[in-house]
Amino acid sequence: MLTDRLARQIDFLVQADRLKTIIRRTPLTDNSRLENSAEHSWHLALAALALREHAPADVDLARVLELVTVHDLVEIDAGDTFAYDHDPAVHRTKADRERVAADRIFGLLPPDQMVRFRALWDEFEAHATLEARFANALDRLQALLQNVQSGGGSWAVHHVTRGQVLDRMAPVHSALPDLWPFVLDVIDRACDSGAIVRD
Repeated sequence: MLTDRLARQIDFLVQADRLKTIIRRTPLTDNSRLENSAEHSWHLALAALALREHAPADVDLARVLELVTVHDLVEIDAGDTFAYDHDPAVHRTKADRERVAADRIFGLLPPDQMVRFRALWDEFEAHATLEARFANALDRLQALLQNVQSGGGSWAVHHVTRGQVLDRMAPVHSALPDLWPFVLDVIDRACDSGAIVRD
C-alpha cells in the first residue's frame, strides 16, 4: 500500500516522463532529428560535470545539477519556447505560462518537496546566484554546440542573425568568460558558412 507521500512522488515522476515528448527546435549534433527537452536536461547535467573547472571556484556543483535537472520541467505544460521565435506574443506570454505550469507540476509533490523544487526552478529563472548563472550559461552553450555541429541547425532554418545569437549567448560571456573567445569563433565561422545571417 502506498503512503500518500510516495503516491505523490510517483505521480510526479510519471508526469515528469512527459518531458521526453517535448520537442525542441535544436537538432542533435548528427542532424538526424530534433532533441527533446529531457535529453537537453541530461546534456546540461553532463556539461556541468565536464565544464566545472571553468566556473567560479565557489560554485556548488550539486546545486547546479539540481537546477539543470528541474529547469525545463515546466515545458510539460507550457511547451518549449523557441529562443528565436519571431512571434512577440510567444515571448510575452512565456513567463505566465511557465509559472502556471510550475504551480501544477511541482504541486504534485509532497509539500516540502514542492517548495524545494519550485525554489530551484525560481532560482534558475532569476539568474541571481552563481549556480544559476553557470546553469544558464550551460543552457545557452549547449544549443550553440548543437547548432554548429549540425551545420547550422535552428540558426539556418530560422535565418537567425549574428546579433540575435550574441544576445542569446550573453550569459556565457558573464558566467564563463574563459569560453567567450570560443563562442565568438563559433559564431564567426557560422556567419562565414552562411548558417548565421550577418547583420
